Amino acid sequence: MPEFAHPWLLLLAVPVLFSAFLLRRRRRDTSALRHPHLALLLQERSALRVRAHRALPWLGTVALLLLVVALARPRDVHSSREVEGEGIDIVVALDISGSMLALDFQPDNRLEVAKRIIRDFIDARTTDQVGLVVFASRAFTQCPLTLDRSVLNGFLDQVQVGLIEDGTAIGLGLATAVNRLRHSEAKNRTVILLTDGSNNIPTLEPETAAELAKALGVRVYTVGVGKKGKVPYPEDSPLFGRRTRMVEVPIDEDLLRRIATVTGGSYFRAEDPATLAQIFATIDELETSRYKTWVTTWYEERMAWFAAPAPVLLLLEAVLAATWLRRAP
Repeated sequence: MPEFAHPWLLLLAVPVLFSAFLLRRRRRDTSALRHPHLALLLQERSALRVRAHRALPWLGTVALLLLVVALARPRDVHSSREVEGEGIDIVVALDISGSMLALDFQPDNRLEVAKRIIRDFIDARTTDQVGLVVFASRAFTQCPLTLDRSVLNGFLDQVQVGLIEDGTAIGLGLATAVNRLRHSEAKNRTVILLTDGSNNIPTLEPETAAELAKALGVRVYTVGVGKKGKVPYPEDSPLFGRRTRMVEVPIDEDLLRRIATVTGGSYFRAEDPATLAQIFATIDELETSRYKTWVTTWYEERMAWFAAPAPVLLLLEAVLAATWLRRAP
């Protein structure tokens, strides 16, 4: 179905037509050549040339009108339909503390593996609004709820350890994610909290954030990431450069279970990339709700169809006025 992106610009056609009318009236009142026997001269001129000379000013007018239409951006709407599907509002709360650089998820560290699996999860939820919160010693919204997968993935790509001072503020991360869902009108609202440590920032207790989520009807799935025991961790030394040492990063699984239980969610433990991917697949199956919405598929721009002929008409007017239809001095 054809439409204009900026239909109000079509009003510019009014001054164009008014100017053309005034110009034509002015030309009719002036003579290009004075001669006592003008009728004899008119007999010598062909009827075609006379008609062409009278129509010449309209070439510029038509060109300007075409440009006005082009400015209004004509386009075809190829698909606008009601679709029914499954969708919810989801916020992923991702731990970006220093321990997420541990190398027990070879060949990448924990954070890069988590980002890759989260990206696959996001791309599969094509009709959901998904947001992203990151936390370490503090928490902030990396991307608010959106249906635009390219924007969300762009923000996810920018996530790295060091964006925030080191620490693990699970309570702040959860509360920030829940806050993003406070005004959501979705039937189901969910937080997926992914961490590899225990809360060591006392600013806001995780239990308090869990009670807030429960009060707002937000379900929380908690995911503990990392193998048990000591794991390889990269370390930069001014003398020896980068080296790897074995460290132990304990996960407070009891806390994560309590958060999930209070909010009606579930706790998962991922000790390798395959398990983490399976966890997100399980959450994907658990979190569905029916909805109806209108979706416009795509637009096809037609501006060039009107803009391209305009300079051709202006050039043709100038050439004819200077040659075949040149006015006598």
